[in-house]
Amino acid sequence: MVRFWITCLQLVELFVSSLVHLLYGFYIFSSAVAGDLSQALNEYFQKPKLNNVEVKEGKLVKGVEEKETNANDLPPIVLVHGIFGFGKGRLGGLSYFGGAEKRDEKVLVPDLGSLTSIYDRARELFYYLKGGQVDYGEEHSKVCGHSQFGRIYEQGHYTEWDEDHPIHFVGHSAGAQVVRVLQQMLADKAFKGYENTSENWILSITALSGAFNGTTRAYLDGMQPEDGRSLKPICLLQLCRIGVIIYDWLDIPWLKNYYNFGFDHYNMSWKKMGLWGLVECLLGNAGPFASGDWILPDLTIQGSLRTNYHLHTFPNTYYFSYATKRTRKIMGITVPSSILKIHPLLFIRVLQMSQWGHPPEVSPPYKGYRDEDWLDNDGALNTISMTHPRFPTEHPSRLVEKDADCQPLQPGIWYYKIVEGDHILFIINRERAGLEFDLIYDSIFQRCRKHVFRKKLPTLPNEIHH
Repeated sequence: MVRFWITCLQLVELFVSSLVHLLYGFYIFSSAVAGDLSQALNEYFQKPKLNNVEVKEGKLVKGVEEKETNANDLPPIVLVHGIFGFGKGRLGGLSYFGGAEKRDEKVLVPDLGSLTSIYDRARELFYYLKGGQVDYGEEHSKVCGHSQFGRIYEQGHYTEWDEDHPIHFVGHSAGAQVVRVLQQMLADKAFKGYENTSENWILSITALSGAFNGTTRAYLDGMQPEDGRSLKPICLLQLCRIGVIIYDWLDIPWLKNYYNFGFDHYNMSWKKMGLWGLVECLLGNAGPFASGDWILPDLTIQGSLRTNYHLHTFPNTYYFSYATKRTRKIMGITVPSSILKIHPLLFIRVLQMSQWGHPPEVSPPYKGYRDEDWLDNDGALNTISMTHPRFPTEHPSRLVEKDADCQPLQPGIWYYKIVEGDHILFIINRERAGLEFDLIYDSIFQRCRKHVFRKKLPTLPNEIHH
């Protein structure tokens, strides 16, 4: 009888979670459509007004030229979105980073697969910047069962990218881990035709709620804690899996141009796989969910351990992370720190994650694992996961309470700050975060522009550094 009521409660929770996520997704999509329609109508009914600007002695033109020149001299800051995210050009005029990209003169916002694996997204990010056709690698493509080549970038967004022209990266959530994987690929010279890559192509990495060590939410959403790869038979992620497969199979052009999960290299459209291919994908015999080549296995603790095992923190790169938290302890019990300040999409998960207990019949994901270390969270990630890479090897780190504590900033060390906020406080809706939104992004961009730079070695007479 007790088991029956537990099952009923689980089904009710699944229904409520599914409904909340569906409604929020619809809200975001409809907001983007409404914004685009409003802009189109305004442009149609309002005639453009010409500003009569008097240019005296060429000063205005000169000022514009100087501004453009200065902007071109700056290394770009690349904002990398997280799970279910999108870059510039998707969802119309909606900004994943809440318009933060407008706070600096030279910011890039790539559109990567929103549900594709961290490995695939790292490969896509490289070609987005350098240009050319995305090459996922022959061996990886065969193992995962998808095409070796993907999207073509006729013109890279920063073709001069190299060790002499390094880049600042800012990653939200899983986007931070994508950049770490990309840096390791650069160090390993993993891109065919680019034998000169190195870890020094990346000047700094800033993580905003970065997913470095996995999350217990992955298990609450449906990943099996036994292996961190397979899905429970009935769970939120199963509903997500079915929806994504059908969405890609229908392959409605205008809809996919507006939002794309990123699985085009799996050729799941009805034109390429037919009805039987759809059945095979739904049954779990084909596609990214069958091979495990999607984002959720990477976000389990086991998946993060597998990824982190190969990743390094490099001595010439600057690292900074903001770890978010929406929990506190009352009489030794971890509970949500606020009701009104937690987004409805995340409130149930904040509560569940704060009470998480690893199944006693399942082996812990790593030696020394303790449930109490993983209770503080922001509704999507555990705070312990966001500070810096910890497992299987802890990387050099330093807690920052005041910005003066990390001056001068040293490369090769993860400086991290704990911020009160849920997982989506600093994205999508700038008004929700208010002044704190401005303070966070201004500090990030100022650090990139003023405090974080790689000094060139002094050149002595008759000496040239190579």
